Amino acid sequence: MLKTEGVLHFTIPVKDLDRSEKFYTEMLGFEKVGRTAHIVFLRAGNDFFNLTYSDNPVAPNVGDKHEIHSAFRVSPQTYDDVVKTLPAKGIAVFKQEQRDAGVFVGRSAYIHDPDRNVIEFIDLKRAPGTD
Repeated sequence: MLKTEGVLHFTIPVKDLDRSEKFYTEMLGFEKVGRTAHIVFLRAGNDFFNLTYSDNPVAPNVGDKHEIHSAFRVSPQTYDDVVKTLPAKGIAVFKQEQRDAGVFVGRSAYIHDPDRNVIEFIDLKRAPGTD
């Protein structure tokens, strides 16, 4: 059996690297750690993710569905800041939920990036194996 040590990075497809880099760094506060002609490398705490130019259309969800999304853990204070400050910046929080049961328990807020990728911010209270 293959045993991995964790996730190094994941990729979010985008159509305009400059626009997406600005959104993720200036509007959401992620740290840029590198860039090539087709990829922006970003840091989320001790983890990484990439914004990668996609030749294919980017349309992971219909309307405000959010089954396909990328989730970022945040502190309770940062969660409160997300739901207060992002709408003031013109970024709609299109859904909030309080999950008291299930795999990932906590408060979640969902937004769209400029390509309509769904981003979740979660004030995580419990995850598998942390009981």
